Amino acid sequence: MQDHLLTLNAGSSSIKAALFALGSALNVPARSTQIERIGQAGAPAASHEQALRQILSAWRDARIVAVGHRVVHGGIAFDAPVLIDDGVLANIAALNGLAPLHQPHNLAGIVAARAAFAGVPQVACFDTAFHRSMPEVNQRFALPQAQHDAGVRRYGFHGLSYESIRDQLQTLEPELARQRVVVAHLGNGASMCAMRGGQSIATTMSFSPLDGLPMGTRCGRLDAAVVLHLQRSQGMAIDAIEHLLYRESGLLGLSGLASDMRTLQASDSPAAHRAVDYFVEHVLRELAGMAAALRGIDAVVFTGGIGENAIELRRRIVEGAAWLGLSIDETANGLGETCISSGTSAVQVRVMRTNEEAVIAGHAARVAKGG
Repeated sequence: MQDHLLTLNAGSSSIKAALFALGSALNVPARSTQIERIGQAGAPAASHEQALRQILSAWRDARIVAVGHRVVHGGIAFDAPVLIDDGVLANIAALNGLAPLHQPHNLAGIVAARAAFAGVPQVACFDTAFHRSMPEVNQRFALPQAQHDAGVRRYGFHGLSYESIRDQLQTLEPELARQRVVVAHLGNGASMCAMRGGQSIATTMSFSPLDGLPMGTRCGRLDAAVVLHLQRSQGMAIDAIEHLLYRESGLLGLSGLASDMRTLQASDSPAAHRAVDYFVEHVLRELAGMAAALRGIDAVVFTGGIGENAIELRRRIVEGAAWLGLSIDETANGLGETCISSGTSAVQVRVMRTNEEAVIAGHAARVAKGG
């Protein structure tokens, strides 16, 4: 029987799982599945736990010799993938409050996999690790040193996705990979990363996955005084504020209709249009910020569920960033080609499918072997 490596990637509204045959290239899985819109009406699973049980039950016939897990927050302690033991598990659990839409599900995946595959090495791969290359000035808040030392700092997220795009660029377009590239990971969770020479220089998310761009149900960038106002003037408890900012805001809060961009784009509702307009506007603002961090820009890469599939949004973003030197090829964009910039564009524009599972598989195989 063929040995396989299992990867589990639990997002805020989805779970992706893949089986990779060991002894072959770890970029194309032998089997894969994805359960989306978890908890929403008509979804195949009411919860992440139910979705995970479905996946593990379906694949019990495979011989699993290692499991790689996406873990959103690594905090100060983890700046590289690690073999999971009880101590690592406790440290991951301690960070639940900093990523409440993700970390508990990441943790549940680890616990379930350890129970299902007793004695099999389990490896945690952290979204925050990729951004530890950022200059100190981009890792700090303007807070006292004691707070920074205690871990109140800019971590950044979606690192496994950015690592995937970096690796693909280094293989396919090595010269471009060495230049100033902004990657826009746009999906139910959304962020942007400024990379130079394949390293993270700056990113839009910071202390938690709540910051930066507006997302499906997360508010994105917010004046910290709003939280104080909600507590003092509206008498809201911390748990209620957390629920509001993580689960009732973003595209859902703006539209009052849905958190899914596909639903909003198909709607004639003025509120849905407002939500889409807000999203585009803030992508453009953050793109300018990433270009500033790089002191210029040579390429933009769209990835993630929205970035890879939303043709009209890509067009609006590229046209809105014309002042930065971006220009779109309408035909190439409509066909979903990899290069969608026009021949006269000063900035290359790409659409690339991220492959977080391949990154997790590579790390898990190496760490499980003691590398």
